Amino acid sequence: MGIYSNHKLTIKSWAEEDRPREKLQLKGKKALSDAELLAIILGSGNRETSALGLAQQILHSVQGDLHALTRKSVTELTKFPGVGSAKAIAIVAALELGSRRQLLDVKKRPQVRSSQDAYEAIATLVHDLDHEEFWILLLDRANQILGREHISTGGVSGTLVDAKIIFRKALEYQASGIILCHNHPSGNLKPSQADIDLTRKLRKAGDHVDILVMDHMIIAESGYYSFADEGIL
Repeated sequence: MGIYSNHKLTIKSWAEEDRPREKLQLKGKKALSDAELLAIILGSGNRETSALGLAQQILHSVQGDLHALTRKSVTELTKFPGVGSAKAIAIVAALELGSRRQLLDVKKRPQVRSSQDAYEAIATLVHDLDHEEFWILLLDRANQILGREHISTGGVSGTLVDAKIIFRKALEYQASGIILCHNHPSGNLKPSQADIDLTRKLRKAGDHVDILVMDHMIIAESGYYSFADEGIL
């Protein structure tokens, strides 16, 4: 074995055209693939492969789905040879920053004109969770977003929702309307009968306090289901 056989392959040891850091500087961040961006976070690979090779292995494990990678815990990531806790934490932190950046876009699109607007305002909070959560978007008379509030957390197949909590939040914001939202970790966007019954119950409760329940969004990684769009609100 050579004297360098136990050394990790760092980015600096690659051929020039294979260095993601240099490529980013020369061609810009948009020119890099997901694997190359992840390789920069990793910094180095293991005894058998480069950082790029390791990044490709990690992405292959989730079929290239960054949403699925977001759900990976530090412990799960450290199962890849060459990924210690520091690298795993860096990956988790980078993905979380990406999610938070998406949330800032809400400030640029404060008005909800469609179900797509509502989806973009709330999806980042729930689409990649492995359990159900129930949230509401609170809107003023111009359908501008006043806030987003977490209502409850449940298990894989459901979460309990208290109407009193929902409308107390709405009254605190002096909201004119609300959009209900919860996720389906299973990926199935079809509403259950319980979802339909809850929506109708909350719609009627809103009428009593002059707060319009404008929609109920079911969100999954594949997209969303809008009760309003489907005409069953």
